[in-house]
Amino acid sequence: VLHGAEHWQPWSSLNVVAVQSIERAFAILRALAVGPSGVTDLADRVTLPKSTVARLLNALETEGAIEQDEAGGEYRLGPAIEEIAGGSSQGRSLIAAAQPFLVDLSERTEEASGLDILDGRQVQFIDMVESGQDVQVRDWTGEDGPAHALSAGIAILAHMNESDIQAYIDGGLEQVTAHTLTTAEELRDRLTQARSAGYVWVYEEFADGINSVAAPVLGPDGVVAALRVHGPTYRFPDPDHSHDIGLLVAEAAQQLSEQLQEFDQ
Repeated sequence: VLHGAEHWQPWSSLNVVAVQSIERAFAILRALAVGPSGVTDLADRVTLPKSTVARLLNALETEGAIEQDEAGGEYRLGPAIEEIAGGSSQGRSLIAAAQPFLVDLSERTEEASGLDILDGRQVQFIDMVESGQDVQVRDWTGEDGPAHALSAGIAILAHMNESDIQAYIDGGLEQVTAHTLTTAEELRDRLTQARSAGYVWVYEEFADGINSVAAPVLGPDGVVAALRVHGPTYRFPDPDHSHDIGLLVAEAAQQLSEQLQEFDQ
């Protein structure tokens, strides 16, 4: 989470840093696609400070995007990238495209970030990048939850057509925690807010003690997924910066959306 004014930057600065971080991560992956490299050589090839390259390499290695044969050895593309490159499914391609954005969101917010899709009435958690915090939030990757109880689910539902929204409401809104919205009116109000703001917060509505914020990822044919950041309620969000954090997630989702639509052309 963003602790105090000394760690907070204006939204315009956040946007520049976010884009920079993503571009740098891609530059490193492209350089390693040519062949294995050590930190010093890689820093020269991408014309970045060695400390910056080392930090990004650590984040990418954590996610399996790169690997080292031994400590101090050369880096090469990891099993996650190879699996994605060798696969043809939409899910794998989506995870590959989202990965740099998730890494950047976790670095910027100091909380866990994730990529979620809607499958029927359930949100599927398909990828997650952990935070650097001592106290971690559990990893729900591979699990699911009802869309109306999750920030990602509400972000996705907000961009679906009216008949699909009504069908979801007609299926019932189960109460997951004491804070879960359970009426059509509540859900429709939240969907309107999500469309207007470009992001949506959920406060302990899926799991007690966990807050999250999400924004929709749009493909050529409509909404395909959501980017999400979540953390424990005692530290996330800083109430003074919840709007800025929401904008940060929304901007990342918009950039990913633009990238997906470019790939489809």
